[in-house]
Amino acid sequence: MSKLNLYTAQGEKAGEVEVAAAALVTDRGEQAVHDAVVAHQANLRAGTHKTKKRGEVRGGGIKPFKQKGTGRARAGSIRSPIWRGGGTIFGPQPRDYSQGLNKRVARLAFARAMSERIAEGAVLVVERFAPAQPKTRLLAELLKKLGVAKGALLVNEASDKNLLLAARNLPQVEVAQAADVNTFQVLRYPQLVVSKAALEKIEQRMKNLGRRTA
Repeated sequence: MSKLNLYTAQGEKAGEVEVAAAALVTDRGEQAVHDAVVAHQANLRAGTHKTKKRGEVRGGGIKPFKQKGTGRARAGSIRSPIWRGGGTIFGPQPRDYSQGLNKRVARLAFARAMSERIAEGAVLVVERFAPAQPKTRLLAELLKKLGVAKGALLVNEASDKNLLLAARNLPQVEVAQAADVNTFQVLRYPQLVVSKAALEKIEQRMKNLGRRTA
């Protein structure tokens, strides 16, 4: 069991919340976390890099000079890879960098990452995000009261338009939903600010590792 500080929507301390010991994973999952982060970053790559091969460069259809008698090395095209402006040898070509990840591995990685952040004291819990208006100033004041200075991941139980609008102009601040937040996001930011309802959903995700029973 682990206890986290609970704060009001105004940034005042309101007690503590507990995370069940059954949800915490600290004895395994290091490799799963690595695999999940690598897969996430690989899936972000567009893979649209492209250089032209010899046959794709425009021009060079005529032999630049006669075969013999010039004293120069024989050449058949000015678009040869050894000529300036020619094609590229073994240059990058479009490819798919995406990597698949087993669901059980993804669940284990998320549980391990969240468990580590909780153990580090990097997770703050608020009763709720309640921006009455989509004002960046109000959210910035809340984060300042919570002691968040270098960026944070805000996790809400559901999509909130006012919260999204309030956070979009804050540097190094990202908003996510409890059902969609992933391992990469959990590890990316120095601190996590989670609503109480979102923490309950996250705790349920951490428990749901799909363990096989004998």
